[in-house]
Amino acid sequence: MPSTNKTAGSRLAYIDWLRGLACAVMFQTHCYDAWLNDAARRGPFLRYSQIGGTLPAPLFLFLAGVSLAFTTGSMRQRGVAAGETARSTIRRGGEIFLWALLFRVQEYVLSLFHAPWTDLLRVDILNCIGVTLVLMAIVCWIVSWSGAAGPRLRAWNIVAAVGAAAVIALVTPPLWTTARPNWLPWWLESYVNGVHIYGVPQAWLFPIFPWAAFGFAGLAAGFLLSAARAREREMRAVLWFGAAGVAMFLLGWWIDSLPVRIYAVYDFWHTSPNWFLMRAGVLLVVMLFGYAWCRWGAGEWGFSPLVQMGQASLLVYWVHIEFVYGDLSLVPKHHHGGIGRATLGLAAIFVGMTLLAVARNKWKGRGAELAAWFRRPAGKTS
Repeated sequence: MPSTNKTAGSRLAYIDWLRGLACAVMFQTHCYDAWLNDAARRGPFLRYSQIGGTLPAPLFLFLAGVSLAFTTGSMRQRGVAAGETARSTIRRGGEIFLWALLFRVQEYVLSLFHAPWTDLLRVDILNCIGVTLVLMAIVCWIVSWSGAAGPRLRAWNIVAAVGAAAVIALVTPPLWTTARPNWLPWWLESYVNGVHIYGVPQAWLFPIFPWAAFGFAGLAAGFLLSAARAREREMRAVLWFGAAGVAMFLLGWWIDSLPVRIYAVYDFWHTSPNWFLMRAGVLLVVMLFGYAWCRWGAGEWGFSPLVQMGQASLLVYWVHIEFVYGDLSLVPKHHHGGIGRATLGLAAIFVGMTLLAVARNKWKGRGAELAAWFRRPAGKTS
């Protein structure tokens, strides 16, 4: 969700487009979940619509990793010291985490304090993105201690990112089941396995394990894409990503079919490393699709709603939640309807969030310009 993917002074449009795609899929998932009545929910439509809901969170985290790699690589090329690079990227993760806490406070206040106070400490996707950005920045900082530089430093970053993703994925099953850190306070354990106040991990929350692994997978992909050879042959690099994604998906499927089980409790859909491997493969294929659509398709033909929303994804996420699930819901609570009514609401959300993103992108930075104008000496007009 956070957008930090500037390299060489320009944005990579397909990264913004992919982030906007995640927003659009998130809208349909949330709108149909919130607004379908009981009769519509009993049919297959809701189930099929929620399949798309498995994409946005991993994609947001993956793209946050890609963006962090681009930002780190760009700062290194400009000769920024490793410590300053780490401070800048850690600060960005901290900002996202603080926005996450503020978002929970806003939701609590808008409920007129009727929501459980424990919702203030719920681990949602923004919390996870903030913490993951900090963890990725720390890993990049530690790698810089090796003294390596240039391509060798980038290679070590890729190895470290892949290793971190693998470790997070592999230790997730026991941390959710047989090796839970239940000696921690519930609000802190929730960052490990999403237990919240319910005594057992909740699959609808976004703890570090396994979700941060998608961020580290994106970090590795970003460092690969920022290599000089990949920049010169970007199309070939992304094609290789797509091929690797298909191979990863098939490998995860094959491993899952084996009769051998190494975990005491195996939950394919929530904690399995095989499922993580398959979803990471899907993300690489989606990246190939986004690149191809922006290069040869209609991704950048004139005005692109997805690019606009991708550049303002944090704001779009923040606002749309209140208009879908909150007291400002476009479809009044207790008056939910069928598929048609929910689809009209979805269209309104898409248009509204696009307009909001356009306004934000147009006015971003104007505050600094206004402050500079007020600081001008008296009588100076240009």
